[in-house]
Amino acid sequence: MKKLINVPDAVVDEMIEGYAAAFPQYVKVLPENKRSLISVKSVRAGKVSIVIGGGSGHEPAFLGLIGKGMADGVAVGNVFASPPPEPILQATKAVDGGAGVIYIYANYAGDCMNFDMAVELAAMEGMQIETVRVADDVASAGKAEKEKRRGISGTFFVYKAAGAAADKGCSLEEVVRLARKANDRTRSMGVGLSPCYVPQTGEPSFRLGDDEMEIGLGIHGEPGVQRGKLRSADEVAEVLLARILDDMPLGSGDRVAVMVNSLGSTTKMELLIVYRKISQLLKERGIGVHRSYVGEFVSSMEMGGCSVSILKLDDELTELIDYPADCPMFVQA
Repeated sequence: MKKLINVPDAVVDEMIEGYAAAFPQYVKVLPENKRSLISVKSVRAGKVSIVIGGGSGHEPAFLGLIGKGMADGVAVGNVFASPPPEPILQATKAVDGGAGVIYIYANYAGDCMNFDMAVELAAMEGMQIETVRVADDVASAGKAEKEKRRGISGTFFVYKAAGAAADKGCSLEEVVRLARKANDRTRSMGVGLSPCYVPQTGEPSFRLGDDEMEIGLGIHGEPGVQRGKLRSADEVAEVLLARILDDMPLGSGDRVAVMVNSLGSTTKMELLIVYRKISQLLKERGIGVHRSYVGEFVSSMEMGGCSVSILKLDDELTELIDYPADCPMFVQA
């Protein structure tokens, strides 16, 4: 394992320090808790606020996605670990503009437990909190148990819809409705090619042979649904999209937003080759791609592989996906 770090146990705090130094025009670290950050561009009185968070190692998620048109605050956990309730609460206090706060987080046991505890603490201080759990990974549970699915790269689409709705001045009830609608209409599927190495242990998150790949692998190295020999980019794209479309049927005339997301070490060249095939397959079915995202949005340290996320659009979701955003690690005009 080779990493440009100093002390393994200090990687998260040193990352946050570097992040705040690099983007002072965007973010502020709260003095009450160094793991709580807020946007200096998006927070305002009378606006519904959005707090996100999760483990480090997924950059640009989660800390890179706070700003105008996206989230307002973020709580940062250790590598691949949920943030504790305290930084979540401090971020909530700092962004609360009096119109309510929404917690959006991926559906993992630690995140659910700690964000739920933060809801109770915030309620004791008189704040109004709603929650949205993202569950887009079709590999992690079947249709009958959708509520058990993990949240992976599709979290980006939920942030995008909710952040735009909040910035437009929608009510708390309406922002929650639109965030849940985006979640309900998003499906994702990933493939792992090589592991990542958590700095504190130096051990691989999983093991694959040099000629192997794993379909459906989770962003922390959770087991997938199929392990086998490495296939071509076109074959992988076909498998991932087939699983998504089997779970969320799309037909001629439907419109979608598409994301091909790097898990860390996969290059833009590879991602674009995968996107090429995804776009061809959708076109063959008469499905229109309204907007595409190709790059690194929800990573897993230096893991090799990618995920594909599809958001089924309608008129109101299209408006939210097209809405401008200005964050340190994501800008959309």
